[in-house]
Amino acid sequence: MKKTTIILISVIVVIAIIVLSFISKYNGIVVLEEDVNGQWANVENQYQRRADLIPNLVATVKGYAEHESETLESVIAARSKATQVTVNPDNLTPEKLQEFQAAQGQLSSALGKLLMITENYPDLKANQNFMELQVQLEGTENRIATERTRFNDVAKNFNAVIRRFPTNILASIFGFDKKPYFEAEAGSNAAPEVQF
Repeated sequence: MKKTTIILISVIVVIAIIVLSFISKYNGIVVLEEDVNGQWANVENQYQRRADLIPNLVATVKGYAEHESETLESVIAARSKATQVTVNPDNLTPEKLQEFQAAQGQLSSALGKLLMITENYPDLKANQNFMELQVQLEGTENRIATERTRFNDVAKNFNAVIRRFPTNILASIFGFDKKPYFEAEAGSNAAPEVQF
């Protein structure tokens, strides 16, 4: 009787250890996924900051550059499109991230054209409001780059954990999918051409 009791207790202890191990791994995956979701919110926050600054920039430039209405309209349209493209971090797919990135890329391009207008309007370059907005936009672009890098780091950590054995079995059972990364935009490896 004692031998069967010892064997039974041993089996229960082993099963309890296995169950506790799986619970610990599952909770670890949940924490990592929340890190990814939280970092995605930080990325969106910085893009929103940029979108909030754009109307002020456009209004400031509009006062000086009345002839540049086409450029101003393209910035407004790109901003509108960029703020309409949203991605739910729980359903973050490579395709949705590419769509988000494309809309933000169009906005970046439109902003670049808008900032180039300053060469034609020397008074605008000297305007304190414009200079402050330009500094704010530059800071925002740096923040966006930082948050995107941080997002890629937490996504990489999450992806590595859910692909390792035996956690990959648990991740598969509970539907934890690999998170996509931000990637460089097409053509960004070529240096911009500067002409004087």
